[in-house]
Amino acid sequence: MKFPTKVGKSTPEKIYIHGYDLTEDLIGEITLADMAFLGAKHRKPTKNESKMLNALLVSVSEHGFTPSSVSTRLTYLGAPESAQSAVAAGLLGAGTVYLGAMEYVAEMLQEAFKKYGENEDIRVIAKKVLEERVEAGLQFPGFGHPMHKPEDPRTSKLFDIADELGFKGKNSALILEIHKQFCERKGKDITLNVAGAIGAIFSDMEFDYRHVKSLAVASRAVGLVAHVVEEMEYGRKDSIGQKLYNFIEENVDYKK
Repeated sequence: MKFPTKVGKSTPEKIYIHGYDLTEDLIGEITLADMAFLGAKHRKPTKNESKMLNALLVSVSEHGFTPSSVSTRLTYLGAPESAQSAVAAGLLGAGTVYLGAMEYVAEMLQEAFKKYGENEDIRVIAKKVLEERVEAGLQFPGFGHPMHKPEDPRTSKLFDIADELGFKGKNSALILEIHKQFCERKGKDITLNVAGAIGAIFSDMEFDYRHVKSLAVASRAVGLVAHVVEEMEYGRKDSIGQKLYNFIEENVDYKK
């Protein structure tokens, strides 16, 4: 039985990834983020695509104590022989609130253009998107942040880079217009968070929205390695995971 794939194949002398010779064309020639691009697009990125993708992935690789990093530390506390389990535990919580929202932003934007057309006025599309989501009782992915108010510093930086590299297109324009109208509806400033920027820029780079979360998860996996390493450096007794566990044990009210 044959299993058809274009991802990779090996011979006794060579290894090929998406048609490229691993040792001659890829190792030492492209970055890890470029490999992610290759996996999604089946070609090596241009210089500008590489710079933009690296910026996007770096922006979400680390964000301090979040559910993913706490899960990683606590899992390492219970299974120090399995660092990969700790990283995997941290990735399992990638969803609508943390990390995964960028996929839903990209889906919202891409589906809006598919539904209303490329030539419709951006202001009209934004208004229709807002009205439809309000009527359906749907959340607005990419908006709000518990700490970064009224602006997420990563958002403006990524849009600046996208503008410089030629990736601030129609999707970025749409999310910015949705943000403007959303704030007007609420009567206050609502943060356009990094997930909103990333979903828009990935869409302007012509990534299918279904690929976006996978790329973000790969980036966060790199960031979680630092949390595992720090637990190793502290040692079990003084680790943050142990302190978290002790704190919970000391403060839980066990009701009879």
